[in-house]
Amino acid sequence: MKRKIIAIWKGDGADGNGFLTAQSGAFNNMPYSFKTRFENDNGELGTNPEELIAGALAGCFNMKLSFVLNESNYSPDELNTEAVLTFEDGKIISVDLNLNAKISDINDEKFNELAQEAKDNCPISGALNCQINLNSSLV
Repeated sequence: MKRKIIAIWKGDGADGNGFLTAQSGAFNNMPYSFKTRFENDNGELGTNPEELIAGALAGCFNMKLSFVLNESNYSPDELNTEAVLTFEDGKIISVDLNLNAKISDINDEKFNELAQEAKDNCPISGALNCQINLNSSLV
């Protein structure tokens, strides 16, 4: 499997801007800029690399956990994961995965064991060179 994103950037670092287009068509010419990366407190439309990494990790983790649960004969009703990426001094330092899960007939110990297994074996987790913390709870 191969996946492709096209990134176009025009201008200098602080004042330039760019667009990202996904092969899948999920987004086309999604804007990104210095402002959407570092100063986007007013909700300007656009993304940034760190947000995309956090989204990739949360989505991959949820899918991996679903498979891990299925292999242990559990079927999740809902896996709701918030990924909070911390970027300091030009590096991704950590990502906190905050999982709230609805799963019938599973106890906390087994749930936490399987969630940790999914975090440790998620392909995106393996690609990241940072601390990944998991906070999980059944709801």
